[in-house]
Amino acid sequence: MTEPEREDGPGGEATPATARGAGAVGAGAVGGRPPRVPARLSARERSAERFTDGEWHRLHPATPLLREGIVFIAVLGFVLSNLRERIALFFIGVPDFGGDPLDEIYDRGWQGWALLAVVAVLIGCLALFSLSWRMHTFRITGDAVEVRSGILFRTQRKARLDRIQGINVVRPLLARLFGAAKLDITVAGHDANVQLAYLGSTLADGLRGDVLRLASGARTVEAAPAPAASRASSSPVSAVGEVVNRRVSEFLAPELDPGAASPESVVKIPPLRLLGSLLVSGFSLFVIAVVALFVYGASNGAPWLLIVVLPGLIGSASFFINRFAKSLRYSIAGTPDGVRVGFGLLSTSNETLPPGRVHAVEVMQPLLWRPFGWWQIRIDTAGRSREKGAAGQANTTILPVRDPADIVRVLSLVLPGFVTDENRATILAGMTSRGRDDFTGSPVRAAWVRPLSWYRTGYRHIDGALLLRRGFLWRSLAIVPLARVQSLELRQGPVDRALGLTAARFHTVSGPVRPRLAAIDAETGVAFFETVTAGAIAAARSDQSHRWGAPLVPPGPTLPTASPAPAVPRVPPASSARDHEENA
Repeated sequence: MTEPEREDGPGGEATPATARGAGAVGAGAVGGRPPRVPARLSARERSAERFTDGEWHRLHPATPLLREGIVFIAVLGFVLSNLRERIALFFIGVPDFGGDPLDEIYDRGWQGWALLAVVAVLIGCLALFSLSWRMHTFRITGDAVEVRSGILFRTQRKARLDRIQGINVVRPLLARLFGAAKLDITVAGHDANVQLAYLGSTLADGLRGDVLRLASGARTVEAAPAPAASRASSSPVSAVGEVVNRRVSEFLAPELDPGAASPESVVKIPPLRLLGSLLVSGFSLFVIAVVALFVYGASNGAPWLLIVVLPGLIGSASFFINRFAKSLRYSIAGTPDGVRVGFGLLSTSNETLPPGRVHAVEVMQPLLWRPFGWWQIRIDTAGRSREKGAAGQANTTILPVRDPADIVRVLSLVLPGFVTDENRATILAGMTSRGRDDFTGSPVRAAWVRPLSWYRTGYRHIDGALLLRRGFLWRSLAIVPLARVQSLELRQGPVDRALGLTAARFHTVSGPVRPRLAAIDAETGVAFFETVTAGAIAAARSDQSHRWGAPLVPPGPTLPTASPAPAVPRVPPASSARDHEENA
């Protein structure tokens, strides 16, 4: 006799388990045994229920409506509005009927039957939504987060805790009206993300902390208990007032809870600077050219230009408004479980990136931003390159715009073990220096292939990471932790071979950051290759940042420093270091 399985809703209410079809994925069954029958809990037990207990729980009751219900209602309304004459012909049986079906129903005295039909449709929809909600469950164990769903065709998704790259709490506008939120768990791999859509808003924040603590390797986790059911109000009016007040408070609450992070670690973007960064861009120059074309067409009697340009102007205005609204209330802060990035005005999103998940960081400055001293930070993490983040940009843009001082602050949050007060000046020099500093740069003969940027190209080692500097018009500084390097490639074409130069390229996870060096000395490149590959292998063996809450284990022996480069090196056209296992 097995222990009863408890399947709880987002408020901790116990509900009976649903029967699985013959084709169901028996996630709750072990060894072919039938699923366990849930037990009902008392109010006291419900308030103390742990959602990380390894049992199956249910999502927010409004989940079917928020996921598919709105689309279903819209499609049903479209079909009824376009086929109402045919529907009237089928039920009324008048071939030449051309009036309003409602008038005909009233004239024939069929109001009761019509109401019964409407009620039957509503009951059918509610039954379908209820069944969908009952069959959509999740559980959190010490190894993974699992979600199973489906009525006829069952699906099950599983996110291993050691593969989690980030956890995002998304609150769309419609879901906020119901007090719900979506927990999006980003996992390394293609199409491997797991969503808990939807949960109670408070519960989603609590579960994120619990899952991150489990992923950190901590031996114990203070799981967020399910919120206790509130007492019934004395009158329906007061109950509605409480719900309205709670929703208004959620809408007016600050994006970042003041107690979630220390004030000195919080970085925000002023709205005016955000607006300026959107206006001072290459796309803005394109819009200005389109406006000039529009004015030219209006003043010279060319109506065809108006037809061509006007839709583009409307789309551009919508693009700017959308990007600006999505980036309002932007904040980034350091928490015990990683870096928390939040943004959004009506629909909000806040994500926590655990330590050890960032594979490469790039600080870049477009040419038009140089007079204002603005910079942008992009990152490479597994499983995030196709998602959308602040300002509608790729989710890899972790800081849309800020000045150098705040850029270094954010870098210290993203790479806390590598960006320290000791190397702050080195990082600033890598961002703005013209090349005469402690970086190992390109020789003068590299000007034949890089006439504008050869003097800025260079690299430098810091604690466990590499700084790669390049770019003249678009300045760029890439920071690559050695423990995240998968391989290193040296490449030499015929022109580089004639000039005694070579190019180095780092292989990391897919993303916008492409760490590479061009036109460095060939002899220096060979020594660079040997040193970096040996350091990367040693760093990967001793790295424990991906289990930041686990007890520290003394690292194993490290490899010795690479031997000096030969006096007359021979660089092959392409060579790569031995790949080693990626710590996701």
